Amino acid sequence: MTGAVRIACLQTNSGNDYAANLATFTTMAREAAAGGARFLFSPEHVLMMDGSGRVMRERALEANGEPALSALAALSRELGVWQLVGSLTLKSGDGRMFNRSLLISAAGAVVAAYDKIHMFDVTLPGGKAIRESGAYRSGESAVNAETPWGRLGMTVCYDLRFPQLYRALAQRGAVMLAIPSSFQRETGKAHWHTLVRARAIENESFVIAPAMCGDHPGERMTYGHSLVVDPWGEVLADGGEAPGVVYADLDLGKVDKVRAMLPSLTHDRPFAPPHTQR
Repeated sequence: MTGAVRIACLQTNSGNDYAANLATFTTMAREAAAGGARFLFSPEHVLMMDGSGRVMRERALEANGEPALSALAALSRELGVWQLVGSLTLKSGDGRMFNRSLLISAAGAVVAAYDKIHMFDVTLPGGKAIRESGAYRSGESAVNAETPWGRLGMTVCYDLRFPQLYRALAQRGAVMLAIPSSFQRETGKAHWHTLVRARAIENESFVIAPAMCGDHPGERMTYGHSLVVDPWGEVLADGGEAPGVVYADLDLGKVDKVRAMLPSLTHDRPFAPPHTQR
């Protein structure tokens, strides 16, 4: 893999006003393109964020992604950039939603779509319970997509805690792994940096993890710290805790160099399931 590209993570503090979120995103996208970025990455729930599942359902987009998808496609055409749209919340037809990440080309075409597989059904350290599976339908398929700079593995947020997904993507040719997120602040402080760097190191891939930041309606608090990590685990960019455009220059040739030096992606071996010896 050879070539280079300047990317940008658009670290937003989205609320539950779709029009306001789209206006902010558009301004940031234009800033990123003016700064030389050719590939833009946005967070999970980039155009609608509320801690209430009821509000998210009421304001979910149509199943075809409209009206957001047309606006985002037009923006890609205007700016001549590719976009990894972190995720949009779409009606699914059964009263729940899909949490869908979309890849849009510079021509405004939807190249790939991925529905978040792993649902965030947890109780946070502070006692707050979150049950995403009650509001969202889980995706069923992993997705790699072709870009001008190499193959991109698409994931979303809580997927980060399931390394087998990333292994499968990398072993099938992904050289970049996208992890758009709205990571909870409590778990983010404890685990975000470590897990993102681990996925890059394990899979000898660039990891691009655009993140939501700040306080949101419905008592939701996100961690921020959009990260770009290279195949050796070096952090190339960290967005901190405030909204902004986070740039990184990727040298895709580094993937081949690291994988040739330490070819662990080819060293998996079959083994029997664990058993307890007495």
